[in-house]
Amino acid sequence: MDYWSSAVPSAEECVLGPVLRRQAEQRPDDVHVVFGDGTKWTFTDAWLAANTAARHLAGLGVRHGDRVLSWLPNGPEAVRVWYGSNLLGAIYVPLNPAYRGRLLEHAIRLSGARVMVVHPGLAGRLSEIDTAQLEQVIPLTAQDWADPDGTIVTPEKPVQPWDPYAIILTSGTTGPSKGVVCSYAHLAATSGAAFSEVFDAGDRYLLTLPLFHAGGTIGTYAALLLGGSVAVVDRFDTARFWDMVRATESTHVTLLGVMATFLAKQPHSPRDRDHPLRTVFMVPLSNDSREFSRRFGVRVVALFNMTETSVPIISEPDPATPGTCGRVRRGVQARLVDEYDREVPDGQAGELVLRTDRPWAMNSGYWNMPEATARAWRNGWFHTGDAFRRSPGGEYFFVDRVKDAIRRRGENISSFEVEAEITAHPAVREAAVVAVPSPHGEDDVLAIVSPVDGREIDPAELVRFLGERMAYFMVPRYIRVLDDLPKTPTAKIEKHRLRSAGITGDTWDREAAGIRLKQERITGI
Repeated sequence: MDYWSSAVPSAEECVLGPVLRRQAEQRPDDVHVVFGDGTKWTFTDAWLAANTAARHLAGLGVRHGDRVLSWLPNGPEAVRVWYGSNLLGAIYVPLNPAYRGRLLEHAIRLSGARVMVVHPGLAGRLSEIDTAQLEQVIPLTAQDWADPDGTIVTPEKPVQPWDPYAIILTSGTTGPSKGVVCSYAHLAATSGAAFSEVFDAGDRYLLTLPLFHAGGTIGTYAALLLGGSVAVVDRFDTARFWDMVRATESTHVTLLGVMATFLAKQPHSPRDRDHPLRTVFMVPLSNDSREFSRRFGVRVVALFNMTETSVPIISEPDPATPGTCGRVRRGVQARLVDEYDREVPDGQAGELVLRTDRPWAMNSGYWNMPEATARAWRNGWFHTGDAFRRSPGGEYFFVDRVKDAIRRRGENISSFEVEAEITAHPAVREAAVVAVPSPHGEDDVLAIVSPVDGREIDPAELVRFLGERMAYFMVPRYIRVLDDLPKTPTAKIEKHRLRSAGITGDTWDREAAGIRLKQERITGI
C-alpha cells in the first residue's frame, strides 16, 4: 500500500478481516502476538481466534455496523473480541477497566450498544448503574470461546475502508467523554505514517498502552498490517520496563507523557544498553532526549498525534532540535490559526488545524454528537484544540492545550513548557501547572508536583532551580506537593480538578515566603 497517496486504500489493503486472513495465508507460522504470560499467537492462531469470537458474537445477534462493548484488560480476550468484532463488520468499543459509576454509565449509553463483553471481575459494577439498553452482558474468561474449529466467518455485507472499526472514547479531561469514530482507512493512515518507514516483519512492538486507547490499537494494527508482531502486556511499569523489553524481545515502543522521564530518572545500570529495543516514539520529546538516546542506545522519534488524527507531524530519528514535534508529513495540510481561523505568522502561537489529501484518513466525527463534530470540523479543517508554534524552517513546537494557556502580567505562559522545566529537577517525578486568579488581575501560576520515590521536594529550592532556567514571569508563585497527581482512566492528569481545588491549605506561596524574583532589565547599546 502507498501510505502517502491521496487514493483511498482498498478493503483488501486496510480492513482488518482481509488483512488478517492474508497474513495468516502468507506467514501462517510467524508469531503475531506475544502476551505477558509468555503465550504466543501465530498469525494462524490469531485468525482462528478471531473467527471463533466472530461466531460467538454472531450467535448473540451482532451484525454489520453494531457496536460491541469490550470491557477487558490487555490480554488475549481483548484482542480476540476486537478482531472478532471487526471480522463481522461490527464496531469495537473498548472501555477502560477503571470505569465505574456515572462515567461507565455515560460510556455505555453513548455507544448505543446492545452487547457487552466484560471481565468477570468487573461485572459487579454494572449493578450500580442503569444498563437497560444492554441485551447481552457476557463475562469472558480465558477458557471461554476456546478450541476454534476453523470455521470462517463472513460478514453479511462487505466491510468497506470508510466503515468504522472502532469508537474510541476520549479521556474526558474537561467534560464528558466523546466517542471518536475511527474508520479502517483512518487506522491504516495512522499506522502507516508512524510505522511504515521504521518497522518491518522482523520487528516487535511493545504495547505498554491499553487497547481501549488509540495508541494501543494503532501499534497492534501496525504490526498486523506490516507482518510484524506485538507484545501485549498489562501496563507500563518503570521498574519492570527493561526486563519486559528483554523478555518479550521487543524492538519498538511508544513512551507517552512522563514515561520517558520516569525511565531517565532511574539509577544508571551496566545493563542500560543490554536489550533489543531500537526505536522509541517519544511523545512529547523530552528536553534530554539525546541523552536518553545515548544512554539506552535507541533512536528516538518525536511525533504529534491524537485519537482524531493520523500522525500529522513526525520527526526524523534523533531530532537535533530540543522540544520539536517534527514536521508535517506527506499527505497532510496544516495551519496555525487564531480564534477566527486566520493564519498566524511563524513564531507566534496558534491553534493547529488539519486536513488530509486522502479521504477518510482522519476521524469521521464524534459518535452521536453532531454539534461537537461541527465545532471540531468547522471551515473544512479539523481543529485540534492544541496550540503550536512553527519555526521558519517548518518545525512544529507544542505550546499548550488552548484551554490551558496562562496569561500573567501581560505575558502568555505555556503550562507545558513550565512543566518540562519543573520535571528537569531530579526530585520531581511529574508536574502539572494551572492558572489561579491573581489579586493583581489575570493569572498566577500554580504548580502541583509529586516527588521521585525516596526524595523530598523543597519548594524554595525548586523555585531557585527554576529561576535559573526560565523567564521570571513563568516561575510559579504557588507550589503544592502531592504523592500522586489525579489522573483520568487513560492516565492523563486531571488539570480541571487541580484548577478547581485552587490554592489549598497545603499550598506553598513564594511571596509569603519572602522570595522575590527580579526582572532582568536589558538596556540599549
